[in-house]
Amino acid sequence: MALETEIKLALSPATTKRLSAHPMFADQLPQQLQLSNTYYDTPDWRLQKKRLAVRFRKKGDDWLLTIKRDAASPGGLARRSEWEAPAQPGQFDFSHVDSPKIRRFLESLSSELVPLFTTDFTRDLWLVTPSENVRVEVAVDKGKIIAGKRQESICEVELELLEGEIGDLFQVALTLQNSLPLHPQISSKAERGYRLAAGGGLSPVKATAVVLEPSDTALAAYRKTVFACLTQLQGNERGLRETDAPEYVHQSRVAIRRLRSAIRVWRPLLPAEYVTDFDPRWRRIAASLGDTRNWDVFIAEILPPLAKAFPQHPGPLALDQHANERLAVARKAAKASITGRAYSHLLLEFTTATLALPESPKPSLPKFAPSCLEKCAKKVVNLARLTRDVAPEARHDLRVALKRLRYALEFFASLLPAQRLERYLSRVTPLLDLLGRLNDLAVAEQLIVSTSDDPPSDLVRGWLAGRSDLMLGELDDRLGGFLGHPTPWRTN
Repeated sequence: MALETEIKLALSPATTKRLSAHPMFADQLPQQLQLSNTYYDTPDWRLQKKRLAVRFRKKGDDWLLTIKRDAASPGGLARRSEWEAPAQPGQFDFSHVDSPKIRRFLESLSSELVPLFTTDFTRDLWLVTPSENVRVEVAVDKGKIIAGKRQESICEVELELLEGEIGDLFQVALTLQNSLPLHPQISSKAERGYRLAAGGGLSPVKATAVVLEPSDTALAAYRKTVFACLTQLQGNERGLRETDAPEYVHQSRVAIRRLRSAIRVWRPLLPAEYVTDFDPRWRRIAASLGDTRNWDVFIAEILPPLAKAFPQHPGPLALDQHANERLAVARKAAKASITGRAYSHLLLEFTTATLALPESPKPSLPKFAPSCLEKCAKKVVNLARLTRDVAPEARHDLRVALKRLRYALEFFASLLPAQRLERYLSRVTPLLDLLGRLNDLAVAEQLIVSTSDDPPSDLVRGWLAGRSDLMLGELDDRLGGFLGHPTPWRTN
């Protein structure tokens, strides 16, 4: 078995010409290949469910049978187990797979495997040796993925580490990205092929559970957590760029909030320069999406009940027109931020720096997690007591702190007693939901003010205040239920 370590970067067709002229490839003509690949699976896609890919590749006059065990690619990085051997097309011989469990699984399906999609592309190949004992293969692929009548173009550069350390691989990627618009690519060709075979549709990507082991070091747990956040964020990039569906913006903001919460949770163990460099940059990306999210919520959740309450009043109609105009401007800015070079640089630089963090066995994760949760909970409790004066600013601060506590609970969930965690979250979630709805009303008034030089009408102000008062009636009960509930990380 080989372990393939590579970085995949998307680029435009025009950029491929500039890349081939990069000084890194001076005095070196690329090796040119034509590669045709057919991917196989069972009719019910059992390989894909196990994150395995099986393909036959035609390379010149030769055929290769390749099996890859796919993995997530945060920041463009992918590490995959790979088994490859000469073969004849359509003849499945898995004897070269040295994992007995995977080989038995593949052999049990061999009679059911059918062609699912193909990839055809040209590859320009360079070998880069930036320093002694470092070799990186740089491949520019241009072509297409074909699944039935659906097609998708391929235009990407793959950097594969042949010799050296992973930091050397990232250094080559950063050198190229410093002068070229290259964006870390999260999806492999196989993943894109499966999506095409499924119909080519996109769907928002939500946060997935982070599985931490008690034996993990605290920094290893941090890497798992922030890379899961990056995977969610990058999983929503295309939907955010290519559609106007609000959920892609929402899930992108959730991913960044979770990532920034992780930086805060692990801050005592992180180098100060790491935090001061990356946290503000992630905050700026999140802020660039914030206006779009606020207008989406205003249009979808605030305006409809307001218009229903006052069907004959011209105010809601005028607000709807203003809101949609503002949303269009905000959405354009959000798409620009997620396609800009600053964002592409941030993804690659953050991944590089996170992988390079100095490792330490102390503190142990079972000791570190409860201390972090206790700190987060203490801040929430202090702020919860302040909200009894129902000041909007205090409620906002509480909501932010409570979100950070919930994210920390989710990060460390695999280390906590499941039932106790579930009962605790049953008090956190309703309180957070109520605070969110109160915040939406407070933001709505700010947005209404921003749509006109005139203040909101008494009608609108009264309606917003009435909705807020109704919700505030629930706040004390939910605060009491939360404050009186035992925490899941304390043993006594």
